[in-house]
Amino acid sequence: MITGPTFEEMLHPSKIAPEIRARAQAARREHPLDPINLFNITWRDENDEVYHVVLPKALTGVDAPIVVIYARDFPSGSHKVGAAYSCLLEKELFGEVDPKVNTLVWPSTGNYGIGGAWVGGRMGCNSIVILPEGMSRERFEMIETYGASINKTPGSESNVKEIYDETHRLARDPNVRIINQFAEMGNYRFHYHVTGNSIAELAGELAQRGVGNGKVAAFVSAMGSAGTIAAGDRLKQLFSNSKTVGLEPIECPTLYNNGYGSHDIQGIGDKHVTWIHNVLNMDAMMCIDDMECKLGLQVFAEATGRETLVNRYGLDAALVEKLGPLFGISGICNILGAIKTAKYYELGADEIIVTVATDSLDRYHSVMDDIAQAYGHLDEAATVGRVEGIFHGMRTDWIAEGTREARERWHNLKYYTWVEQQGKTVQELDAQRDPAWWEAHQQRVQEIDARLAAERQAVLQG
Repeated sequence: MITGPTFEEMLHPSKIAPEIRARAQAARREHPLDPINLFNITWRDENDEVYHVVLPKALTGVDAPIVVIYARDFPSGSHKVGAAYSCLLEKELFGEVDPKVNTLVWPSTGNYGIGGAWVGGRMGCNSIVILPEGMSRERFEMIETYGASINKTPGSESNVKEIYDETHRLARDPNVRIINQFAEMGNYRFHYHVTGNSIAELAGELAQRGVGNGKVAAFVSAMGSAGTIAAGDRLKQLFSNSKTVGLEPIECPTLYNNGYGSHDIQGIGDKHVTWIHNVLNMDAMMCIDDMECKLGLQVFAEATGRETLVNRYGLDAALVEKLGPLFGISGICNILGAIKTAKYYELGADEIIVTVATDSLDRYHSVMDDIAQAYGHLDEAATVGRVEGIFHGMRTDWIAEGTREARERWHNLKYYTWVEQQGKTVQELDAQRDPAWWEAHQQRVQEIDARLAAERQAVLQG
């Protein structure tokens, strides 16, 4: 069995055996497909700093500091690799997957499939990624680079039913194992324990540098599988007043008003409520326009946009250079959602908002080419229009409070996917109403780490 870090080692990579961590750091750029890179699945760099940027007020237009933790430097270029690893590790440790026998199927609209292809290959498994045919060209190229095959389904980001249909077809093979990010609690556990605690520790570190008060006023995340937003469950336990805010595309407002539709914020807005989403812990649901996300991304993607941020808005040139390749479309969505959150809750200068850049620009050059063809390349005037109109001008419309009635409605929407289509029972669905159900899954982190430690010991003993 090829394994990598425990949950605790992903949270605190300083706890990895020094010789293993040194080998992993050396392989990061020179040998990115070496399995030792499993030990690079962490939010912290070689200096134990959480990957993050604090966006300046000149860009956001709000007093509250907006902190973006970014996943570009994870193996495969997205934190979804952590969720994929956690899900597969659990199944191997508990005997549900045998790499010598089973073929893995990773249902995805992008980053999870890429992460699954990378993880599966490093852990000695054959993988099939199910991906809608309308996703960006770069996604397909990366999956093939990592050695997985691809089954294309009709549609694009919000066509998850078609993904499920193909999953059901493949599952008829007794040697296939479905690693379903929408239902696997390993996804939830990775973000609850690793992402949530990393954010909390970052808040304390930032306070020592004069940013924020050591707490997280709000955690903002768009939902695809709704794994990332599980970090909000941990943050609420640590900071009782912390808000958890979910984001959806205006073009596909599923939880907001039972809506549906197509959109192009790739990686989110999948037209259903996932099994692993603790909607009963949500404070608000906000919707963001997909075109504003793409037009906002163009500001960072093009040289004139970046130059205008420096020359017109006074942003530090080194920071802008760093921001240039750092965000994908959903990252801009999350930033706009954080700005909307700051305005709606009237958060002040010592109240930090944390959000996430799930992937980076390298997956969207083709999308930016399409935007430039349709809207033209940016000049200074156009960049100012984007900053003032999209970032500074973010509105507080399309917001649904997480009232008791709204949370109940969000939870009830799970019935139509998970009971009617995916084989869950009403009793299982009802069990999720009890916070103890979620707490039991959170506590399994220690059990899984102990199981992995025992596996390592068994290997050492021959």
